[in-house]
Parts: sequence; C-alpha cells; structure tokens
Amino acid sequence: MVKLHINGVPRKVIIDDFLPVDRNGELLCSYSSNRNELWVSLIEKAYMKVMGGYDFPGSNSNIDLHALTGWIPERIAMHSDNQSFSKDDTFRMLFQRFHRGDVLITTATGVMTDEEGEKWGLVPTHAYAVLDIREHKGMRFLQLKNPWSHLRWKGRYSERDEKNWTPDLLKYLNFDPKTAQKFDNGVFWIAFEDLCQYFDVIYLSWNPALFKDSSCIHSSWDGKQGPVKDVYSLANNPQYKLEVQCPAGGAAVWVLLTRHITDKDDFAQNREFITLVVYKTEGKKVYYPADPPPYIDGIRINSPHYLTKMRLTSAGTHTFTLVVSQYEKQNTINYTLRVYTGCKFTFSKIPNPFTQTKRVNGQWKGLSSGGCGNYKDSYKHNPIYQINMERAGPLLIELRGSRQYSVGFEMVTVSMVGDPGPASFQKKNSGDYRCGFCYMEAELVPAGLYNVIPTTFLPKQEGPFFLDFSSTSALKVSQLQ
Repeated sequence: MVKLHINGVPRKVIIDDFLPVDRNGELLCSYSSNRNELWVSLIEKAYMKVMGGYDFPGSNSNIDLHALTGWIPERIAMHSDNQSFSKDDTFRMLFQRFHRGDVLITTATGVMTDEEGEKWGLVPTHAYAVLDIREHKGMRFLQLKNPWSHLRWKGRYSERDEKNWTPDLLKYLNFDPKTAQKFDNGVFWIAFEDLCQYFDVIYLSWNPALFKDSSCIHSSWDGKQGPVKDVYSLANNPQYKLEVQCPAGGAAVWVLLTRHITDKDDFAQNREFITLVVYKTEGKKVYYPADPPPYIDGIRINSPHYLTKMRLTSAGTHTFTLVVSQYEKQNTINYTLRVYTGCKFTFSKIPNPFTQTKRVNGQWKGLSSGGCGNYKDSYKHNPIYQINMERAGPLLIELRGSRQYSVGFEMVTVSMVGDPGPASFQKKNSGDYRCGFCYMEAELVPAGLYNVIPTTFLPKQEGPFFLDFSSTSALKVSQLQ
C-alpha cells in the first residue's frame, strides 16, 4: 500500500509486487542501484497505476512530486510567458529557501533540436534534480543531476572545461574534473546564467508545513455553462470569497488550484488551460474581467496545478474574490481550491442569492435591430420585454449576445405598487455598451411593471440573444414587441 496525493486528496493505492522486466529479466522501470531496495520501483508502480499504466505519456516534476509528497507545486517560467522573471531575485530566493529545507527544486529544458542537445549535453523537454546551490565571489552555481544517471552538461564549468575553472572554485565546490571524466553519473555544476539561458522552467515543491493552516473546497465547472472564452464575461465562472485576518507584520496567503485528472488521454492531450484571477471586490461577484481590474491576473497554463501567491503587508481584514478561469473551455472540469496561510481566514463559494430565474431567447432581426438610443427612429423598434415583480426585492438582469457586437439595455418603469419610497426610479440601464455581455444589478426594486429594451450599439446588427432575470421575488416575463 502506497499513499499518494491524487487530485488534491491523499489516497492509499494498493499494488502487488510484480514489476515489468525484459526477456532477459532486466527491470523495465525505475530502480535503486542497491538491488535490495524495492521502494523506488514500488512507488513508481503505484503512481503508474493511478496515472493509467506504464504507457503513461509523461508529466513534469511539479505534478509528480505533488502526487508523491503533497508538497505545494509552483512553476517559474524563465522565458517568453513570464516577462516579470528576475534572475537576481529568483536566485536569492532559491538559495535561501533551498538551504532552509523549505523547498524541493527541479528544472527542465524546453524544446531543442538534436544538434543543440548533443552540443550542450542536454536532453530536450527533460527534468533535472537540483542537488545543491552555491555562490562564490559573485559567481552563482547549481548542481544538477540527470535522473538517467548519465549524460551531462557540456558547456561552461563542465568536467572538460579547461578555460573557466579556477583552483579556488574547484576547492569551494569540492569538484575534481579528472575524477568526473572517468565516470558519467549525470551530476554536474552549471552557472545560474547558463541555466536561465538553456533551461525553460524551474519547478518548486514547497513544504506545506510552512503554513499553520489550510482549507480546501472540491467542486466542478459545467463545460456548458458560460462562453468558451471568458474574455468578456465572468458571470458563469466559479467564484469564491476569501477573508483573511492579517496580523501585524504581514502574512503570506497561497491558493492552489488543481484540475482533477481522471483520464489518461486527457492528461496526454493536456488541452485545458487554467488559472486563478484575484479581485479586491470585498468578496462580491465579479461580472466583467477587467472592470474592476484584477488584483492578480494569472497566466493560463495547461498544467493541472496553478499557484497564486499573495503577500499581505498591512494588519487588518483583507477580503478577496477568487475566480476560476479557463482559456477556451471545452469540457466539464472537476477541481480543488486549497488555501494555505499562517493566519485566521474564512473561505467559501460565493452563494447565488436568487431563488427565481427567467430566461428569454430573443433576436434582433430586420426592423427590430434598431440600435441604441442615439438612433431615435430605429431604437423604438427594438424588442421590448415586460417583467412583473410581485413584491419588492433584488433584481439581476443579464444580456448575452454575439461577441462581435456591443450590447446594452434599458429598464423603464411602467407602474409601481404602493409607495416605492427612495427605491423608485424612472429609468436604469446596463452602463457602457460592452462586447457580448452586460448586466445590471439592483439591491431593491419596488413591486410593479417594468419594460426592458435590449439593444446593440449600432442599428442593423442582427443576431440572437439571451435575456436572464433573477430575483428573490416571483417574476413574470412577457414580450410586448
């Protein structure tokens, strides 16, 4: 029995003691150089069982180490998708945290030609373990190990480099090039600057014991809910409220989003790009991706794990809205959100306060595609829907149309029941016209009749639309024209 962390949950995996071998009886799996040790092969077998078998298409060390240890995965891209990457800040962090024992570190190459791989002694798209990190007289080095236990770096400070090594440096790193030349064990030193040039990614696995407390929520996101791309609307994205009591001196808050992998083919094709977007909206639902601008806008990556790190500096209550996001959502996904911190916090899904909903399927076509109020002659021909609110209550109206059009709507009072008080109004609207989606939310709308006119910004922009009404009051919706 082996304990693994699968899809964010610790699980026990039962295996037998059979291992794959070739026709000569040689093991066809990972194994220890000490043939009396079987734990390496057995742990690998348990992981392969969970991931679909020994024909597993491969992953990265972040994913593997999280499954094996439960340590918190983080990915640092050194090239195109991370313009904020700082060599100096990254090395300083790696050096300090590695020597404290807070983190396991691996690094991986990217795509390269066979000629490049041969020239530099590197394997394309391959992970290497970091065994040590050193700094000496302004020079910075990492000691790496190729898990194949052979094939080493051929660049600067390799065992055959006669130009850059100095006696002082060799002594400091306890390295003997002549001894290394006799036996290739896959272990080598590389300058940090060369690592940043020839490697693509640094993978970190953080000790969860760094945080006193954590909490997780498991949920799913229906692939049929909302647009494929959430570049215009977040109305259908899963959203969560995180409230943190930050003590004097500040606090770190990390949130790990893990997409559950339930199918080997899903893992092999890896088409789901996920991230977590953080807003400072006091835990209220966010409808537009850029209004307000996000506090942290994550990079969408096709890894099962995405880690968001926040550093709070001021004491007091900090409240955030966390939004799960995908690029070109294709399927229903199951996921886990886990919060790690050292201070008191509460974490919950933002509830839907509405108990009554009505959806209207409409279209702008011909004369009814009248455009906005700037076009008075044609505006009057737009579709008009009348809603009857039987009693006062909150109201949410959402309009969804073609993304190629800017859309908006007006809500006009026809009549109100009783004394509406300060909540009365003659006209409300959805604000600035927006591509494909807009909404209006009112905390209190008096009981009565109201007309809603959905429009595109320009006349003669034809197409279908959805008009959704949500409230805690009973609703009746009818079309007037």
